[in-house]
Amino acid sequence: MKDWRYWFAEQRGTLAALGLFIVMFAIYTGNHPAGFSANVVQTAANKGVLLAFVAMAQTLVVITAGIDLSVGMIFLLSNCLASWLVVGTPMETTLGVLAVLLAGIACGAVNGAIVIYGRLQPIVATIATGAVYYGIALLLRPFPGGSVNEDLADALTGEVFGVVPASLVALFVVVLVIWVPFRRSVLGRGAYAAGSSEAAAYMSGVPIRRAKFAAYALSGLLASIGGLFLTFFTYTGEAAFASGNAYTLFSIAAVVLGGVSLMGGRGSAVGAVFGALAFRTIGDLLFVFDFDALWQPLFQGVILLVAVSVGAFGLFRVKNRLEWFL
Repeated sequence: MKDWRYWFAEQRGTLAALGLFIVMFAIYTGNHPAGFSANVVQTAANKGVLLAFVAMAQTLVVITAGIDLSVGMIFLLSNCLASWLVVGTPMETTLGVLAVLLAGIACGAVNGAIVIYGRLQPIVATIATGAVYYGIALLLRPFPGGSVNEDLADALTGEVFGVVPASLVALFVVVLVIWVPFRRSVLGRGAYAAGSSEAAAYMSGVPIRRAKFAAYALSGLLASIGGLFLTFFTYTGEAAFASGNAYTLFSIAAVVLGGVSLMGGRGSAVGAVFGALAFRTIGDLLFVFDFDALWQPLFQGVILLVAVSVGAFGLFRVKNRLEWFL
């Protein structure tokens, strides 16, 4: 197979998600009263970035053939923790940000340790840990409140050069700093190998346990970055159970729309980012076309079902499991 054909086959999920997002966002801005303006783009970016971070977190676990139902709760916990710690002087704010990120890594590491060394199914383990993380968030913020360093929040939620949303720049930096090095590392290749065939990867000497543990830990880190940005956008912390569950489910939708295989071993966090932006645009389209709010969950559910079904159709032509990863 020629190089460009191999690249296209590998990236077709990401390219499809990008194309879907471009089409939907063009329809959205074309029908928005303000049109394609800086304010419209910034508002859409700020909403989409939150789900993009959580979707990236979900992707890291899904490529290992797992699923993380605690990412939404790590997201909430980080939001509540940030509303306590990311305040004060620049030094105090920096230490607070580091503490929130370390807490996210710790949550992901706990998930990984339970799944890998406790040998529990990821779905069961992360349901349990998600409840624990939500309980801690509720202890921190039984009622909405708190604050955040306003200078930092304004810098990361405003516009760069008055044109580009700062939140998109931050998302791009996170992709370059976290996802790209992981994807190209031995541990990243090990995570993909674990999702493709864990037994075969183990027999080939791939560091399966370390790779999966790294994937879970980085998943917690990415979810905590999303929680930080939620605090920057809202200036407060809130342990909203419905919001945590919604972000968990929406992250799975974004992963599927982004071309990541729920079987594991295939896909990209970049595709999940575009899937998240596309999924957020669905809600914006329903708003622009004045759909009743009660209908929105129905349409989002139908779109998710269609996306999952399209991914499942590819399995019908697979005679050997190895063909799925070629």
